[in-house]
Amino acid sequence: MGDLPDDDLELFREATRGARPIRVDQADTGKPRSDRSVLQSRRQAASVAPKAIRVDGLSDQFVLDVEPEEFLLWTGNGVQEGQLRKLKAGQIPFDGSIDLHGMTVEKARETLWDFLAEANRLEIRCVRVTHGKAVRKDGRRPILKSHVNTWLRQHPGVLGFSSCLPRHGGTGSLYVLLRRSMLEGRDE
Repeated sequence: MGDLPDDDLELFREATRGARPIRVDQADTGKPRSDRSVLQSRRQAASVAPKAIRVDGLSDQFVLDVEPEEFLLWTGNGVQEGQLRKLKAGQIPFDGSIDLHGMTVEKARETLWDFLAEANRLEIRCVRVTHGKAVRKDGRRPILKSHVNTWLRQHPGVLGFSSCLPRHGGTGSLYVLLRRSMLEGRDE
């Protein structure tokens, strides 16, 4: 400021009288300042995944419609005929049972998947799944029975299934033969 003539320097001092030096080196954008606690909670919420969509490998794109009283029987590759005969005759004891009556299709799917996962974890050989047969007044096929029939055919842990004997639920239930990985040291 030493380069300015005295008149200009006096004018400058007059114009800046009462002004205070700026202590902040950031511009005011007009946006309200962010509350750090709100930002922190938003960051935490963003890092927690919302209820994830379960990808379980079961498809509803093509559901095999079945009749209410239809006897269901299916085996995958590698199941011996003798095993199938025993399953169909109810000679393989089931060590777990689940009843899907009254559930929505989505709830039944989730419940069935969790049940089969637990049975697999416990190395269970055979379970019973009760789906019902829902003879519908509108003449349409039973929804849960049709979906369960389709899902079990797709499930990687299912070797085969058969409708139950009447004392175990008949055509409203299934004996489901499960794949086991045979835990080390297990003797059977």
